[in-house]
Amino acid sequence: MAGGRVGTVGGVMFATYLYCLARSGALAAIDGPGLDAEHPLDLIRFKDIVAVVSTVRADDFVGAPAEARMSDLAWVGPRACGHEAVIERAMRVSPVVPARFAALFSSREFLAAWLDAHHDAISSALDRFADHEEWAVKGTLDRRKAEARSLDAALARQGGALSSSPGRRYFEERRIQAGIGQELDAWLKEVSAGIARALLGHAVELRERKVVSGGAPNEAGARILNWAFLVPRGSVGDFGALVQRINAEHAPHGLVLDLSGPWPPYSFCPSLDSGPS
Repeated sequence: MAGGRVGTVGGVMFATYLYCLARSGALAAIDGPGLDAEHPLDLIRFKDIVAVVSTVRADDFVGAPAEARMSDLAWVGPRACGHEAVIERAMRVSPVVPARFAALFSSREFLAAWLDAHHDAISSALDRFADHEEWAVKGTLDRRKAEARSLDAALARQGGALSSSPGRRYFEERRIQAGIGQELDAWLKEVSAGIARALLGHAVELRERKVVSGGAPNEAGARILNWAFLVPRGSVGDFGALVQRINAEHAPHGLVLDLSGPWPPYSFCPSLDSGPS
């Protein structure tokens, strides 16, 4: 939690919970629940920026018992969904700089000071995000299908150069097959770069995100790509259509893209180092 004085009522410590930042002129009000029904959403205005906040119990997020709760999906899940729902409501009327889940300020005064320190970076980000959306593109590879494609291509290149002797031909094919892994990796690198360039034709920014495999590959293949694109709203249709065309071309060879969004633009937010923790 960021520094400053924590408010105390009846022996209970409270903090200011930040959901997102928006344009003050666009977000005049916001309704609906925050993380709980007890504390309604509120807006804190600073110049041309408005912070969407609510009051929370500080010990829900800070301290040893809170650390255990933060690893409990049954506790975190509904609150994380509530956090995202507030941001999505703000996104309907304004560009937003979303805050991470459990971003706390110990007082509204400290939040105002933080907004003052980071006003220019926040305002610039809101300008960048106006009429833009974050879309996620994740890629999976069915390696067996891809290796079969590479092997067929390699054998086709050899053509009549393979021995007519069944025994020698078997060992020649095994030698070719042994090099398929490197050939596949080179193909994948080239194809991925080409796909990124093509998608950037309908987007303004790309961020490569950490690939989370999620364990053993399933029938659809192993996760190999995790990209975030900042896409102008007017180009979203063309962006999605291009993903479909890429899948039509590469799915028979084992490479499939999954498109999802729009999401709050977490991947493109500025680094506000002295913010909440």
